[in-house]
Amino acid sequence: MNTFTNLIKRRITCRNFSDQTLSRQQLQDLIHAAVWVPSGSNNQPWRFVVITDRNRLQHYSDVAKAAWLADLDAAPHIRQYETFLKDPDYNIFYNAPALIIVYGDTHSYWHVYDCSMVAYNLHLLAEDQGLGCCWIGFGHNIFADPQVKSELGVPRHYQLVAPVILGHPAVSSEHRNNPNQRKPFEIHWI
Repeated sequence: MNTFTNLIKRRITCRNFSDQTLSRQQLQDLIHAAVWVPSGSNNQPWRFVVITDRNRLQHYSDVAKAAWLADLDAAPHIRQYETFLKDPDYNIFYNAPALIIVYGDTHSYWHVYDCSMVAYNLHLLAEDQGLGCCWIGFGHNIFADPQVKSELGVPRHYQLVAPVILGHPAVSSEHRNNPNQRKPFEIHWI
């Protein structure tokens, strides 16, 4: 049975995409469905930038990698990825055909939480439609940069929340099981 609980448990991150593109209508439909989340004071503080131009994505990948490498001392958690970032063939967007960048309006106090729920809904919707999805942490430096935000038409008072790639997985996701087990955690009952 394909229940919502099963959908949540089988969802995995996709980092290997086919060459098949997504239509503007598919991407728009995903976004319009993803925004059906609760938001603080019903502010609905999200704004989206969608990039499907692979050359532009490659450019942003190269710029982001260079910026991370130049800033390793300030971001020591990135040092573990140094080999990837130095590889000229490594694309931080995994050659996905689409990137949806979720920005949050900072005039809304809860914008990070609200927009994070939208980003996760994109993941669940992608899984439901047989698509692959991944939140790209390496994209946070480039898409938070004021100059890049300006290039993308994003007002200053919007903050980057989530760069999310989407596409058709190179390997079918049908009937797969998530191999990642949950680590033990604590529930404190009162």
